[in-house]
Amino acid sequence: MLGKLARQHDPNVLVGFDHADDAGVYQIGPATALVQTVDFFTPIVDDPYTFGQIAATNALSDVYAMGGRPLTALALVCFPEKADLDILERILAGGLSKMMEAKCTVVGGHSIRDEETKFGYSVTGLIHPSQVLTNAGAKPGDRLLLTKALGTGVISTAIKKGVAKQSWIDAAVASMTTLNKTAAEIVISRQESGSATSDQRRTSNDRSSDGQSLVHAMTDVTGFGLIGHAREMALASNVALCLHANSIPTLEGALDCVRAGHIPSGLKANRDFAECVVEYEGGIHDDLKTLLFDPQTAGGLLISVAPQRSPELVHVLNSAGVPAVEIGAVQPASKPVITIAP
Repeated sequence: MLGKLARQHDPNVLVGFDHADDAGVYQIGPATALVQTVDFFTPIVDDPYTFGQIAATNALSDVYAMGGRPLTALALVCFPEKADLDILERILAGGLSKMMEAKCTVVGGHSIRDEETKFGYSVTGLIHPSQVLTNAGAKPGDRLLLTKALGTGVISTAIKKGVAKQSWIDAAVASMTTLNKTAAEIVISRQESGSATSDQRRTSNDRSSDGQSLVHAMTDVTGFGLIGHAREMALASNVALCLHANSIPTLEGALDCVRAGHIPSGLKANRDFAECVVEYEGGIHDDLKTLLFDPQTAGGLLISVAPQRSPELVHVLNSAGVPAVEIGAVQPASKPVITIAP
């Protein structure tokens, strides 16, 4: 809907909503820019404290996906008038625990009465204007890395139906409460250092045109699923992507949920919207095809990395406890936009 409104022209906007990126970036000084995002949703687990943790992890993720450092957050609360306030306190405490882990200060918030509980944050981070990572900039030959397994959407649906096994719940919660902080910090720390030119708005994507930078594009995999966010990266970068289905990690129980029909409405919407740009090669099971469109909560990072640097980055991420795997490659622009190979 924003695209239908009058455009604002502000030269300090480094990243707006033009390419459906993860967060907005606004330059406030020669060496400083703000990274701004907002996210909130209804409970997806029964425990209030865990729900707060998940909501905070999810909101912080967009700042990490841009290469930024979270600084402050404002809480967004919708809560029923007659509900137990102890529940709200537990939600807020869970969220605060993850904000403290991220070293992001909660400076306030806003609440309204609502029949349905909703919770999340508006998060502001900092970044150097020359170090912004966007979903544009992926280059033919790059390798694609994914830092978390898929399946939180279908498992959350099974949880709501009361049919999820405890081991599935434990795996999904562990994923949804793991910050992308470590992965993002590793990516940024290993980028080729480069002093800013006279044009301080040059991003790391531009800086990597010589092929020397480690990472050329990055996004997090959230509500639009792996295919939806991969599509955004491909279109923003004017490239095509090839994903290797058998290399894509899945959470314990995720494929069981698909087979049992625990399909969230968001998955169906994602598939209806994005499958038109996908072509499947032989030997891929229908259940896995479905899971590629699963809307993720607090999902992992999708990273487009220079081919010669991919093994190194995977090794460093794995050594730090980030279960990153290489799942595909970037190709020259063509149709289909996304190929799913075995």
